[in-house]
Amino acid sequence: MTNNVDGKVFVVKVDDRKYGLRTVLDQFHIDEYSGKKVALKANYNSADPFPASTHSDTLEALVSQLREAGAKELTFAERSGMGNTRDVLMQTGVLELSRRLGFKVVVLDELGREGWVKIEKKGTHWLRGFFIPKIFLEADKVVQTCCLKTHRFGGHFTISLKNSVGLVAKKVPGGLYDYMWELHESPYQRLMIAEINRYYNVDLVVMDALRAFVNKGPEEGDIVEPNLILASRDRIAMDAVGVAILRSYGSTENVMRGRIFELDQIRRAADLGVGVKSASEMELVSLNKESQSITKKLQDILKREG
Repeated sequence: MTNNVDGKVFVVKVDDRKYGLRTVLDQFHIDEYSGKKVALKANYNSADPFPASTHSDTLEALVSQLREAGAKELTFAERSGMGNTRDVLMQTGVLELSRRLGFKVVVLDELGREGWVKIEKKGTHWLRGFFIPKIFLEADKVVQTCCLKTHRFGGHFTISLKNSVGLVAKKVPGGLYDYMWELHESPYQRLMIAEINRYYNVDLVVMDALRAFVNKGPEEGDIVEPNLILASRDRIAMDAVGVAILRSYGSTENVMRGRIFELDQIRRAADLGVGVKSASEMELVSLNKESQSITKKLQDILKREG
């Protein structure tokens, strides 16, 4: 299963998240979401504040605009890696927001066995394959919102591709095997991350990069403030731009070293047909005067180091 991609990444430099979200979403045919079942994946790996987790204003703005577009059914699904998922969603205000805005929340750790689909190991680096929720396979549209962070536990960076780890089962009901233990202990972790993305589509990905971690991560690190909101249909293009942003500030050795499209997550995802295969297939589109200079800088990094 592959995405229908065009390689465009829209960029706006703002202080106001809601304005930024509306500006980038105006570039897409959001009316196509009218009457559709929409599955939403954000980034709530822990209860730590943004940029460790999705900012509540970003989630609210995204849900509100999908509602305005006429989405019939909106389901938010999440599994946290650092802490109990339900507690994380309560502490970060997601549960309260769902009651206020009227969208459904599915805590994936509480999902019954019938809610999971087995992805067989063939063609992957997963020893036993893995499980993903039917929610993301049966939705008419899938929307993802990610943060911009480095990852010190083997991922190297966690942007759009790695955000998919939060929809994979840690354990399935009735089973003892810990798929997250396998992932984090494997020398093929970054390839396994990319492989998850092959098996479900994403129609829209939004990155809140008003702030970012340039080291450590995913729950803490030194913070920079790009003040950017970005949107694309292409997860690989989004990750490539995210890496370029991190490089523009100076980041970890694993993020800074080598060509961007040779980084494990990006290279494996490109080989699997998840999105663009090279920087030359990408197009960065600046949406306001304030973002023109940073967009040019990112284009130069991608041309030179992509």
